[in-house]
Amino acid sequence: GALLALSKPPGLPVMGQPGELSLSVLLPSLRRRLGLPAELHVVKAPARECSGLVLLSSCYHATEQLHRFFTDARRKGQYPATYRAVTVGVPAEQEGEIRTGLRWQQQGDTAMVVPVPVPGPRSLARKEVKSTLTRYRVLGAAGGCALLQLQPRTAFPEQLQVHLTLLLCPALGDHQHSSRVGRVLGVPFLLPPEAAPARTQVLDEKLLGRLGLSPGQLRHLPLHLHLQQLVLP
Repeated sequence: GALLALSKPPGLPVMGQPGELSLSVLLPSLRRRLGLPAELHVVKAPARECSGLVLLSSCYHATEQLHRFFTDARRKGQYPATYRAVTVGVPAEQEGEIRTGLRWQQQGDTAMVVPVPVPGPRSLARKEVKSTLTRYRVLGAAGGCALLQLQPRTAFPEQLQVHLTLLLCPALGDHQHSSRVGRVLGVPFLLPPEAAPARTQVLDEKLLGRLGLSPGQLRHLPLHLHLQQLVLP
């Protein structure tokens, strides 16, 4: 009775700018429509650019309990959240783990998330870098693309997108990080973030044809990263 689950479309932020459509702006209207006596709180939701499961609660104590549960589950080495992603490229291994440090780095006027393959103890202690881990499994592949199951052990902004680029298989519709994966004669390789500014994802003509898109429509292609499942206590 205290919990409500929704499916969020990509591009909808949880907390938007003033005057912007966001999940938090919609909650009072949703509460009235469902006739709920108490206001709704966001327990868990994917990032703005992702789609998928949003968990809401009308009980403050349930919200706090679930927040503690998700934090404790990750600390215990559990994987309470499961995502699905469509990737451009197929990982070399059918399943595995991606481990790397992540940090924010200023690039011109914008801040970007970059990997730190071997973070130093001092940077970790000062929390300049966070050690991150994602478990992945290939569920299917066709036409040079793959469907992946992703289970993050840690939580860091854009963690899954960066981890997929380290697999040389960026998410379909990732216009932020996919430029870091270059190709020479069809073989992918990793570019340093400084040499690969964010731009509209580049897809080959065959894949564009399968998607039914023109090159001009490509920048509107949403990120194919979906929060599919949450474990509850």
